[in-house]
Amino acid sequence: MAERLSRRRLLAVAGATAIAGCSSSDTPSDETTTEEPQSPEYDVTVDHDVESWDGYDPEWESPTTSPVETEVSAEILVENLEIPWDLSFAPNGELFITERVGRIKTFADGEVQEVAEPADAIDGGSVEPGAEEGSWWVEGGEGGTLGVAAHPSYPDPPLVYAYYTYEEGDERYNKVAYFDVSADDPSRHAETIIDGIPADSYHNGGRITFGPENYLWVTCGDAGEKPLAQDRDSLAGKVLRLKPDGDAAPDNPNDGDPRVFSYGHRNPQGITFLPDATPVADEHGENAHDEVNVLTPGGNYGWPDIREEGEEYLDPDVHPPVVNTGNETWAPTGSVFYTGDGVSAWQNRLVLGTLAGQHVNVVTLSQPDRDLPPAENGRRFDDDFYDDSYTATSHKTFEDELGRVRHVEQGPDGALYGVTCNRDGRADGDFPTERDDVLVRFTPEEE
Repeated sequence: MAERLSRRRLLAVAGATAIAGCSSSDTPSDETTTEEPQSPEYDVTVDHDVESWDGYDPEWESPTTSPVETEVSAEILVENLEIPWDLSFAPNGELFITERVGRIKTFADGEVQEVAEPADAIDGGSVEPGAEEGSWWVEGGEGGTLGVAAHPSYPDPPLVYAYYTYEEGDERYNKVAYFDVSADDPSRHAETIIDGIPADSYHNGGRITFGPENYLWVTCGDAGEKPLAQDRDSLAGKVLRLKPDGDAAPDNPNDGDPRVFSYGHRNPQGITFLPDATPVADEHGENAHDEVNVLTPGGNYGWPDIREEGEEYLDPDVHPPVVNTGNETWAPTGSVFYTGDGVSAWQNRLVLGTLAGQHVNVVTLSQPDRDLPPAENGRRFDDDFYDDSYTATSHKTFEDELGRVRHVEQGPDGALYGVTCNRDGRADGDFPTERDDVLVRFTPEEE
């Protein structure tokens, strides 16, 4: 049984050659403790200067070619993960992975090691690899240990943030806490920075990431209580923007809870940033009608009042999407605006995983003054009701090849990585396979 590693013994993921090989994720910790939880004592403050962001490029240009002209393959790096939900590369290259059953792990040099188990997180449950009969609701529903993000200055301080579901009596809530992964038992060295986010067996949101200005962005679902998405004093159905200590970002809108950046969301599960620092989120719609939205401070994105018919977005009080899938279901989840050169055909495009759609979607967000990429074998979103700041063109890749793709993330090596979540009981077709769930790296096929 593997010993949990302290931060001092974790190995950096220093590039494509460092992330290689396959490894089982079955490395539970055998440590137990009765010590009282302690708060890590670190200075978590950071600068909030967008021009210091490595990815900052206000002059970026949208591509005009098709992203599917190049064949791309998925190299399996790790198999038999248990419903991985999120990936986060720290500034020094370490890769952190959450498993919805209540674990935070790290992966380096082909090895998976457990980092922490949030003490009060629920066990999300899972089905076995290769299971022929699924269960739409495993024990945790859609809750569990979800988003993960390393502190922008990691490893100093050695803090990793997680969004997870916990129970208090008969009620469920979501919280965000950070863990000192240099401690002997990080689960006992934690600090909650935001609590009381409404939770349920579905619509928990859960993605967290540090954005271009080093603010922590948090996506929150409506927890099945539709009206809360329009209640500006509630955290449900919102996108939050916080300082690393949990306080509201100073220039957030001041109407309602100061931590709220935008509202009127149903179940947002992906958030990423264009090179000019514009935030872009994707979310699950009702009866399909999934969305991609360009976020603005204080923007109302319509839920639950607007979803079914595109013309409803003409309401001047509602910010329209750049994508609404209509009657087609994607169930979009973790996404990244990819700027790396590992898959050059996908560069400067939004890449997102899909659950019910069981594919990877590559979406070109074309600026108004740029030519559009070909829409053959794809789909253009250019009706009059769409957000006119960009024109979206989507292309599907890896259809039914990986199953349910939970998240895609760019590594410090410029490569693109992804995880599946076929063991949540909802996969169709031949999934889950005996090797599910997997961590993969996307690479162009050789000519």
